[in-house]
Amino acid sequence: MDTLTTRRRSVPGTELTVFPLGLGCNVLGFTLPERPAFAVLDAYAAAGGNLLDTADSYCHWVGAAGASEEILGRWMRARGNRDAMVVATKVGQLPGQDDLRPETIRAAVDGSLRRLQTDRIDVYYAHEDHGEPLEPTLEAFDALVRAGKVRHVAASNISGTRFADALDLAAARGLSPYVALQPQYNLVHRAEYEHELAPVCVDRGVGTFPWWGLASGYLTGKYRVGGTSSTSPRAAVVAPYVNAAGEAVLAALESVAMEHEQAMATIALAWLAQRPGVVAPLASATSVEQLAELVAMSDVVLTPDQVRRLDAASSWSAQV
Repeated sequence: MDTLTTRRRSVPGTELTVFPLGLGCNVLGFTLPERPAFAVLDAYAAAGGNLLDTADSYCHWVGAAGASEEILGRWMRARGNRDAMVVATKVGQLPGQDDLRPETIRAAVDGSLRRLQTDRIDVYYAHEDHGEPLEPTLEAFDALVRAGKVRHVAASNISGTRFADALDLAAARGLSPYVALQPQYNLVHRAEYEHELAPVCVDRGVGTFPWWGLASGYLTGKYRVGGTSSTSPRAAVVAPYVNAAGEAVLAALESVAMEHEQAMATIALAWLAQRPGVVAPLASATSVEQLAELVAMSDVVLTPDQVRRLDAASSWSAQV
């Protein structure tokens, strides 16, 4: 077996195996036009990557809803590699279809399949919990699995209580269960996952795929106290971290990164990959060079001391 394949991790409760880093495709069609997107996708696949994470709502904020799925569909068709990829997409945040009613799910999945140019979605996420009755949503998802349009279903942006309730209901009714969870989780945003969601995932054997693994770029070290990145489009998003507490996290990251001779982003993702319940963090790249720093995390194993230092520096973000 080649080394690229041996890096794969199993998704609990499924036959799927995935690279330790999922490629976040929210930038495709937004900050990454199609031609450079193909280059990034080619580089990710060449590194052994096979988990593509998108959503029907991606790029709607620039009037191009579905663009990410369309680019992925054209790339997989051009490369003839659909069977080698694990494709995850989502329903429930697209304006006009921003709910999880059965009729929305039925319409949305067909749109995603068409844009992705495929006959099945490997993991279909409820993009956001809207507080609707769980049973109709789970029944609609189960019908998609039975029809062969979807292989597995999963959830994102949901509370621990609602997630546990959904798992219990699926088990009681014999419906397709959520096999994965996508929470926001990173070194400066720990409390929600670690206190509320991780206990459910670890206890129930559900794989976790954290989004915003680099805190919208903050954990790359680009945004520092007294730095000059205030004009970046993401500056306002990361502003809550640009303080003494955030600097302590960056200092610890920088120290560990130097020990491994890797980028800070690489270490931040490696830390996530070693957390309880985590199968693969998600991160996006807008260039082949940037992607190289991200996929390098698959070769990094942090020592117990390095994990302890990162945990200690970010302990404030784990407090409820």
